[in-house]
Amino acid sequence: MTASETIEKLRTVSVATLATALYKRGLRNQVIQDVHPVAAKGRNMVGPAFTLRYMPAREDRNTLAEFRNPDHPQRKAIEECPAGSVFVMDSRKDPRAASAGDILITRLMMRGGEGVVTDGGFRDAMRIAELDMPAYHNRPSSPTNLTHHEAIDINVPIGCGDAAVFPGDIIVGDDDSVIVIPAHLADEVAAEAVEMTAFEDFVVSQVKAGETIIGLYPPTKEDNLEKFAAWRKETGR
Repeated sequence: MTASETIEKLRTVSVATLATALYKRGLRNQVIQDVHPVAAKGRNMVGPAFTLRYMPAREDRNTLAEFRNPDHPQRKAIEECPAGSVFVMDSRKDPRAASAGDILITRLMMRGGEGVVTDGGFRDAMRIAELDMPAYHNRPSSPTNLTHHEAIDINVPIGCGDAAVFPGDIIVGDDDSVIVIPAHLADEVAAEAVEMTAFEDFVVSQVKAGETIIGLYPPTKEDNLEKFAAWRKETGR
């Protein structure tokens, strides 16, 4: 598959389904923990990771004057994140200070960013919620990042919500949560997740019709596989 085909497939599947597909491959810790949509968007966020790493702030290095520096890593990262990418920030799971606010996130959106994820918090979260671009954080946080975080590295391997994120990994977020797909697995995981989703949709239709899940999910009864094949033909799935 081309990269665009993989991305389009990943727009149609849930993070939960992707977690199962990755678990089959021995990957248990790909869901970013304790991050939530600032606002539900009703669509998936999908794109390669572009990262920013924060470290604990030290008072002599993190005064408001730092924001006048054109090479300040937080500002620079916003201006360098490629269109179509997901901006992922390692804020050390610490939402006491904001990872970014609505002005920077709006700039990211206007530059074509696919979305943004932090395991810290956003200031001006109510305004970020109004943007068209998906955003995920731990909780709203008003203090500037300088009070607790120093932006130190751009586009390096990071940890975000206990998940390892390498630049270029494929990030998928839905209205529940966010998952990290290693770049080399993205094509095969996307293809499998589409198939899994078709079967799960069939199962839901059967359960709503009154069927038991025993022998259906998983499909240990052969007649359920036959029903699934007929359902796929009927629905074009």
